[in-house]
Amino acid sequence: MAKSAVGKLEDRVELGDLVAKAKAGDEKAREQILREYRPFFLRVASGVCRKYLVLGRDDEASIAMIAFNEAIDAYDDQAGASFLSFAEIVIKRRMVDYFRRKSKRQEEVPISTFESDDNEDSVIKRIESKEAVATLQIQVEAEERREEIFRLNQLLNHYGITFSDLVQASPKHQDARERALEVARILISDPALLQYLTSKKSLPLKELQKRVKVSRKTLERQRKYIIALALILIGEFYYLQEYLKRPE
Repeated sequence: MAKSAVGKLEDRVELGDLVAKAKAGDEKAREQILREYRPFFLRVASGVCRKYLVLGRDDEASIAMIAFNEAIDAYDDQAGASFLSFAEIVIKRRMVDYFRRKSKRQEEVPISTFESDDNEDSVIKRIESKEAVATLQIQVEAEERREEIFRLNQLLNHYGITFSDLVQASPKHQDARERALEVARILISDPALLQYLTSKKSLPLKELQKRVKVSRKTLERQRKYIIALALILIGEFYYLQEYLKRPE
Protein backbone atom coordinates (compact mmCIF):
# COMPACT_ATOMS: atom_id res chain seq x y z
CA MET A 1 0.00 0.00 0.00
CA ALA A 2 1.39 3.42 -0.99
CA LYS A 3 2.39 5.66 1.88
CA SER A 4 1.44 9.32 1.67
CA ALA A 5 3.82 10.86 4.18
CA VAL A 6 7.59 11.19 4.02
CA GLY A 7 7.87 10.26 7.68
CA LYS A 8 6.05 6.97 7.14
CA LEU A 9 8.29 6.08 4.24
CA GLU A 10 11.38 6.81 6.25
CA ASP A 11 10.25 4.52 9.05
CA ARG A 12 11.80 1.80 6.93
CA VAL A 13 15.23 1.61 8.48
CA GLU A 14 16.75 -0.28 5.55
CA LEU A 15 16.46 2.71 3.20
CA GLY A 16 19.76 4.19 4.34
CA ASP A 17 21.52 0.87 3.82
CA LEU A 18 19.92 0.45 0.40
CA VAL A 19 21.04 3.90 -0.72
CA ALA A 20 24.60 3.19 0.43
CA LYS A 21 24.61 -0.13 -1.46
CA ALA A 22 23.18 1.49 -4.58
CA LYS A 23 25.83 4.21 -4.52
CA ALA A 24 28.46 1.47 -4.24
CA GLY A 25 27.20 -0.16 -7.43
CA ASP A 26 24.60 -2.63 -6.20
CA GLU A 27 22.05 -2.51 -9.02
CA LYS A 28 19.59 -4.77 -7.20
CA ALA A 29 19.51 -2.31 -4.30
CA ARG A 30 18.95 0.57 -6.72
CA GLU A 31 16.13 -1.25 -8.47
CA GLN A 32 14.53 -2.04 -5.10
CA ILE A 33 14.61 1.65 -4.08
CA LEU A 34 13.17 2.79 -7.41
CA ARG A 35 10.43 0.16 -7.21
CA GLU A 36 9.44 0.58 -3.58
CA TYR A 37 9.62 4.37 -3.55
CA ARG A 38 7.88 4.92 -6.87
CA PRO A 39 4.78 6.23 -5.03
CA PHE A 40 6.99 8.79 -3.29
CA PHE A 41 8.65 10.34 -6.34
CA LEU A 42 5.41 10.26 -8.33
CA ARG A 43 3.59 11.98 -5.47
CA VAL A 44 6.23 14.73 -5.33
CA ALA A 45 6.08 15.28 -9.09
CA SER A 46 2.28 15.15 -9.13
CA GLY A 47 2.20 17.82 -6.43
CA VAL A 48 4.38 20.06 -8.56
CA CYS A 49 2.38 19.46 -11.76
CA ARG A 50 -0.97 19.46 -9.96
CA LYS A 51 -2.12 16.41 -11.89
CA TYR A 52 -2.01 12.64 -11.52
CA LEU A 53 1.07 11.19 -13.19
CA VAL A 54 1.60 7.73 -14.63
CA LEU A 55 5.07 6.34 -15.26
CA GLY A 56 5.41 5.36 -18.91
CA ARG A 57 2.74 7.82 -20.00
CA ASP A 58 3.75 11.23 -18.65
CA ASP A 59 7.12 12.89 -19.33
CA GLU A 60 7.00 14.48 -15.88
CA ALA A 61 6.85 11.04 -14.26
CA SER A 62 9.95 9.92 -16.15
CA ILE A 63 11.78 13.07 -15.13
CA ALA A 64 10.82 12.44 -11.51
CA MET A 65 12.22 8.90 -11.66
CA ILE A 66 15.47 10.09 -13.26
CA ALA A 67 15.79 12.81 -10.61
CA PHE A 68 15.14 10.30 -7.82
CA ASN A 69 17.82 8.03 -9.29
CA GLU A 70 20.16 11.03 -9.47
CA ALA A 71 19.47 11.77 -5.81
CA ILE A 72 20.67 8.28 -4.88
CA ASP A 73 24.09 9.00 -6.39
CA ALA A 74 24.33 12.54 -5.03
CA TYR A 75 23.14 11.90 -1.48
CA ASP A 76 25.58 12.47 1.38
CA ASP A 77 24.40 10.96 4.65
CA GLN A 78 26.85 13.17 6.55
CA ALA A 79 25.19 16.37 5.34
CA GLY A 80 22.43 16.24 7.94
CA ALA A 81 19.33 15.93 5.74
CA SER A 82 17.36 12.71 5.34
CA PHE A 83 17.53 10.99 1.96
CA LEU A 84 13.88 11.55 1.12
CA SER A 85 14.04 15.24 2.03
CA PHE A 86 17.09 15.57 -0.22
CA ALA A 87 15.44 13.57 -3.01
CA GLU A 88 12.33 15.75 -2.87
CA ILE A 89 14.42 18.87 -3.46
CA VAL A 90 16.27 17.22 -6.38
CA ILE A 91 12.98 16.17 -7.98
CA LYS A 92 11.47 19.63 -7.67
CA ARG A 93 14.65 21.22 -8.99
CA ARG A 94 14.54 18.99 -12.08
CA MET A 95 10.87 19.79 -12.57
CA VAL A 96 11.76 23.49 -12.56
CA ASP A 97 14.40 22.83 -15.22
CA TYR A 98 11.90 20.85 -17.29
CA PHE A 99 9.18 23.50 -17.17
CA ARG A 100 11.70 26.23 -17.91
CA ARG A 101 12.91 24.41 -21.03
CA LYS A 102 9.32 23.70 -22.07
CA SER A 103 8.35 27.33 -21.58
CA LYS A 104 11.34 28.46 -23.64
CA ARG A 105 10.41 26.15 -26.51
CA GLN A 106 6.86 27.48 -26.46
CA GLU A 107 8.20 31.01 -26.81
CA GLU A 108 10.17 30.15 -29.95
CA VAL A 109 7.34 30.80 -32.40
CA PRO A 110 7.02 33.24 -35.33
CA ILE A 111 5.86 36.74 -34.43
CA SER A 112 3.06 36.39 -36.97
CA THR A 113 1.32 33.85 -34.76
CA PHE A 114 0.62 36.62 -32.25
CA GLU A 115 -1.16 38.79 -34.84
CA SER A 116 -4.40 36.85 -34.61
CA ASP A 117 -6.89 37.06 -31.79
CA ASP A 118 -7.30 33.29 -32.17
CA ASN A 119 -3.96 32.86 -30.42
CA GLU A 120 -4.94 34.86 -27.32
CA ASP A 121 -5.53 31.69 -25.27
CA SER A 122 -2.14 30.34 -26.36
CA VAL A 123 -0.40 33.54 -25.28
CA ILE A 124 -2.17 33.50 -21.91
CA LYS A 125 -1.15 29.87 -21.38
CA ARG A 126 2.49 30.73 -22.08
CA ILE A 127 2.36 33.61 -19.62
CA GLU A 128 0.76 31.39 -17.00
CA SER A 129 3.38 28.71 -17.67
CA LYS A 130 6.21 31.20 -17.08
CA GLU A 131 4.55 32.40 -13.89
CA ALA A 132 4.17 28.80 -12.70
CA VAL A 133 7.86 28.10 -13.33
CA ALA A 134 8.85 31.25 -11.45
CA THR A 135 6.60 30.32 -8.53
CA LEU A 136 7.98 26.79 -8.41
CA GLN A 137 11.53 28.13 -8.53
CA ILE A 138 10.80 30.31 -5.51
CA GLN A 139 9.32 27.34 -3.66
CA VAL A 140 12.31 25.12 -4.43
CA GLU A 141 14.80 27.79 -3.38
CA ALA A 142 12.89 28.33 -0.15
CA GLU A 143 13.03 24.61 0.59
CA GLU A 144 16.73 24.51 -0.23
CA ARG A 145 17.36 27.39 2.18
CA ARG A 146 15.42 25.59 4.92
CA GLU A 147 17.37 22.42 4.20
CA GLU A 148 20.67 24.30 4.43
CA ILE A 149 19.68 25.81 7.77
CA PHE A 150 18.64 22.37 9.02
CA ARG A 151 21.99 20.86 7.97
CA LEU A 152 23.93 23.73 9.55
CA ASN A 153 22.00 23.28 12.78
CA GLN A 154 22.84 19.57 12.79
CA LEU A 155 26.49 20.34 12.14
CA LEU A 156 26.71 23.00 14.83
CA ASN A 157 25.33 20.53 17.35
CA HIS A 158 28.57 18.58 17.01
CA TYR A 159 30.41 21.72 18.10
CA GLY A 160 28.10 22.38 21.03
CA ILE A 161 26.63 25.46 19.34
CA THR A 162 22.98 26.45 18.98
CA PHE A 163 21.37 29.16 16.90
CA SER A 164 20.59 30.98 20.14
CA ASP A 165 24.32 30.98 20.87
CA LEU A 166 24.97 32.57 17.48
CA VAL A 167 22.45 35.33 18.11
CA GLN A 168 24.25 36.20 21.34
CA ALA A 169 27.76 35.86 19.86
CA SER A 170 27.07 37.76 16.64
CA PRO A 171 28.93 41.10 16.57
CA LYS A 172 26.61 44.07 16.64
CA HIS A 173 28.62 46.26 14.24
CA GLN A 174 29.29 45.61 10.58
CA ASP A 175 33.05 46.16 10.78
CA ALA A 176 33.28 43.62 13.61
CA ARG A 177 31.31 41.09 11.55
CA GLU A 178 33.62 41.67 8.60
CA ARG A 179 36.68 41.08 10.80
CA ALA A 180 35.14 37.87 12.13
CA LEU A 181 34.50 36.72 8.56
CA GLU A 182 38.11 37.49 7.65
CA VAL A 183 39.28 35.44 10.64
CA ALA A 184 37.11 32.54 9.45
CA ARG A 185 38.62 32.78 5.95
CA ILE A 186 42.16 32.76 7.36
CA LEU A 187 41.24 29.78 9.52
CA ILE A 188 39.96 27.63 6.64
CA SER A 189 42.87 28.61 4.37
CA ASP A 190 45.37 26.97 6.73
CA PRO A 191 45.12 23.14 6.59
CA ALA A 192 46.61 22.73 10.09
CA LEU A 193 44.19 25.20 11.67
CA LEU A 194 41.25 23.71 9.80
CA GLN A 195 42.25 20.21 10.91
CA TYR A 196 42.34 21.42 14.51
CA LEU A 197 38.86 22.92 14.15
CA THR A 198 37.24 19.84 12.61
CA SER A 199 38.97 17.29 14.85
CA LYS A 200 38.81 19.06 18.22
CA LYS A 201 35.58 20.97 17.49
CA SER A 202 37.06 24.23 18.81
CA LEU A 203 39.10 27.21 17.65
CA PRO A 204 42.91 26.96 17.66
CA LEU A 205 43.07 30.24 19.57
CA LYS A 206 46.81 30.30 20.23
CA GLU A 207 47.85 29.67 16.61
CA LEU A 208 45.03 31.71 15.14
CA GLN A 209 45.96 34.75 17.20
CA LYS A 210 49.39 34.79 15.49
CA ARG A 211 47.76 35.08 12.06
CA VAL A 212 45.04 37.66 12.62
CA LYS A 213 44.80 41.25 13.78
CA VAL A 214 42.25 40.48 16.43
CA SER A 215 42.85 40.19 20.16
CA ARG A 216 42.54 36.85 21.92
CA LYS A 217 39.76 38.30 24.05
CA THR A 218 37.76 39.11 20.92
CA LEU A 219 38.47 35.68 19.45
CA GLU A 220 37.20 34.04 22.61
CA ARG A 221 34.09 36.23 22.68
CA GLN A 222 33.29 35.53 19.03
CA ARG A 223 34.43 31.89 19.10
CA LYS A 224 31.05 30.32 18.28
CA TYR A 225 30.28 32.89 15.61
CA ILE A 226 33.65 32.36 13.88
CA ILE A 227 33.23 28.59 13.99
CA ALA A 228 29.81 28.88 12.35
CA LEU A 229 31.23 31.12 9.62
CA ALA A 230 34.07 28.68 8.96
CA LEU A 231 31.67 25.73 8.70
CA ILE A 232 29.49 27.63 6.25
CA LEU A 233 32.50 28.52 4.10
CA ILE A 234 33.80 24.95 3.85
CA GLY A 235 30.42 23.24 3.56
CA GLU A 236 27.82 22.87 0.83
CA PHE A 237 25.84 25.92 1.85
CA TYR A 238 25.23 27.80 -1.40
CA TYR A 239 22.59 30.21 -0.13
CA LEU A 240 24.29 30.92 3.19
CA GLN A 241 27.58 31.57 1.38
CA GLU A 242 25.84 33.95 -1.00
CA TYR A 243 24.35 35.72 2.02
CA LEU A 244 27.83 36.25 3.47
CA LYS A 245 28.93 37.88 0.22
CA ARG A 246 26.12 40.44 0.29
CA PRO A 247 27.15 43.96 1.26
CA GLU A 248 25.27 45.28 4.29
